[in-house]
Amino acid sequence: MSLKRKRGQKHPYLSGNFAPIQQTRPLTPCTYEGTIPEELAGGQYVRNGGNPLLNEDLGRDAHWFDGDGMLSGVAFRRSGRDESIRPEFVNQYIHTDLYLSTLATPSLKRAILPSIATLVNPLSRLVTIILRIFRAVFLVILSHLPGSEQAIKRISVANTAIYYHDGRALATCESGPPMRIQLPGLETVGWYDGNVAEGERVKADAVGFGGTGLLSFLKESTTGHPKVDPVTGELVLFHNTFVAPYCHYSLIPDTSKPPVKASASKKIMNAPVPGMRSAKMMHDFGVSRSHAVIMDLPLSLDPLHLLKNKPIVTYDSSQPSRFGVFPRTEPNNVRWFETSACCIFHTANAWDTQDANGDVTAVNLLACRLTSAALVFSAGNIAAPQPVPTQETADAVKRSISFFDRYDDDDDTHAGAHTNPSLSAASAYDRAPALESPRLTEKTPLLPRPSPSPPATIANEEEEQCRLYHYTFSLTHPSPTIPAQYALSALPFEFPTLNPTTEMSAARYIYGCSTTADSFGAALGRAAKIDVLLKMDVKTLISRAERERPTPVTGCVDTRTIDDVLSSTDPADPIRAFRMPAGWCAQEARFVARHSSATTPRDEDDGYLLFYAFDEAQLDSDGECPPTAVSELWILDARDMRTLVCRVRLPQRVPYGLHGNWFGEEAIAKQRAVESVRVARRPRIGGEGNLAWRAWMRARRLLEGWVA
Repeated sequence: MSLKRKRGQKHPYLSGNFAPIQQTRPLTPCTYEGTIPEELAGGQYVRNGGNPLLNEDLGRDAHWFDGDGMLSGVAFRRSGRDESIRPEFVNQYIHTDLYLSTLATPSLKRAILPSIATLVNPLSRLVTIILRIFRAVFLVILSHLPGSEQAIKRISVANTAIYYHDGRALATCESGPPMRIQLPGLETVGWYDGNVAEGERVKADAVGFGGTGLLSFLKESTTGHPKVDPVTGELVLFHNTFVAPYCHYSLIPDTSKPPVKASASKKIMNAPVPGMRSAKMMHDFGVSRSHAVIMDLPLSLDPLHLLKNKPIVTYDSSQPSRFGVFPRTEPNNVRWFETSACCIFHTANAWDTQDANGDVTAVNLLACRLTSAALVFSAGNIAAPQPVPTQETADAVKRSISFFDRYDDDDDTHAGAHTNPSLSAASAYDRAPALESPRLTEKTPLLPRPSPSPPATIANEEEEQCRLYHYTFSLTHPSPTIPAQYALSALPFEFPTLNPTTEMSAARYIYGCSTTADSFGAALGRAAKIDVLLKMDVKTLISRAERERPTPVTGCVDTRTIDDVLSSTDPADPIRAFRMPAGWCAQEARFVARHSSATTPRDEDDGYLLFYAFDEAQLDSDGECPPTAVSELWILDARDMRTLVCRVRLPQRVPYGLHGNWFGEEAIAKQRAVESVRVARRPRIGGEGNLAWRAWMRARRLLEGWVA
């Protein structure tokens, strides 16, 4: 497909409920239907996501992972003498260096950083990528010169996730360190360096993430999904770099908790992890109570590829996937395990297997395993590059069609899906322009199944899929061995969550998002819309696999379709599904447990799933959201996956975004003291000051306009 979309073809991640919003809102009371659980009183649900501040150019390159971080939250505040629960909605931009600098530079027409879509598109011209990178570097340098309201010291947009550690709520993104946020108003405090955050009363002289030296700014970038141990409170995270050894590791204790064991209080900052073969796109990792699992997958992300005239992002399915397992306090003692190529963006859980003496004999990992890197491209409305077939598969190529070839927008016949009412829902879905949702009509149900049977594939190529996989890494075999690696279910599964008290242990239940479309490859290709939430009894499924081992890598424990699961009436079914009403789409859910006591302990699944929901019937005839469009926060009973306990109607919509979290009343109350928060400032007026200053400001405005 070409870099320019056809005239009239909309970018799926700039339209509908993916379209960003610029309005921010302080805590605002909401109406609701149903009953708000007492467990939510005083707490807050917050979800992060990219929301481009500059969005006038709707024809530009765009990617779902682009955009300035925006937090959208619902606080369940106690109100009145009876302390009744009142939900209040709040959304705020995260005041990163980039956001504040953009706000203070009204001449800018495009974001300071180039779109991820531009960087990963195989058809992007090398000169285009270089010019956009140079533009970003130029604007960063300019921000440090006189007349700037905000120097750009870090290029993170902090738009991926949010979590809580040691009295701080922290927003994350791979391109920089975490950013501290103050709850419940969602004010931005400042960057967190592993010791303190900017804006806090207490200062620290200790060296932070990245250490010292010329390349320290590279090593301070942290994963979008750090892990917090629910027992010790330790924060575990890694840092990717573009130079050897490519991966560093940090472990930060929780100073508010007494150490559970001697090693729990040991801080580790930027310790190298040996054995990584190259710079990688590693979005997540696994952590058990004793070990960490990092992933050296055949998905590379390296700006230095430009020097070799290669794409910045490459996926080589001929190379193995490698998992590095090491004790949490010994990153230098890593063992590497190899298996078939895959991509993993999110892990669900990790736990130890112990022998009778309590020694760890294996580490288990549950992860959402994809069989290709298509997500990286489809999330930018880019057709995924196809692997070059070998001589042995040449005949198979002639007979088969790759999964994503069906979405090639260079075929004008796709347009018929929008105009020919005789086309079936499945045909309309398949014939839509490349990576764009077809128009929905009364006769076209939401997210129809493209085909009851999977498309043909190249010989030795796995079917396009994203499934919940179980891996076991043996620590007792003399050579690295993976005794178990298989899918728990054939259903699409992403954005996992679980009862947070069971993280890093052998949790029984994992919740996640799915779709009634044929696969997540199709759903993500159309702009990721979720219409099913799943509950997996992984303990039961793993026990079933131990009795009858599935085929390694390609095997699957439960092979039922989503229709089979939705129609099941078995109360002991290990897979339960909640389907959204027709036309409604969900976002990632978060689990909140019911209260328990010493006399009335609760079951692991006794709690609620909180998630944002949107009714696409609100879209106008052009598929766009009118100003009156609103979203809701739904509270679902996590035990039966059927009972909708409460629906909170929000005063505005929440665009489809990334990851959220739940912050309890106690956590909010125990936040560390803040001395100042970041505020947006108006740009300086060039006419102020002496002659030299006015001349410089005029020149500065010319420079800004030149690169706008």
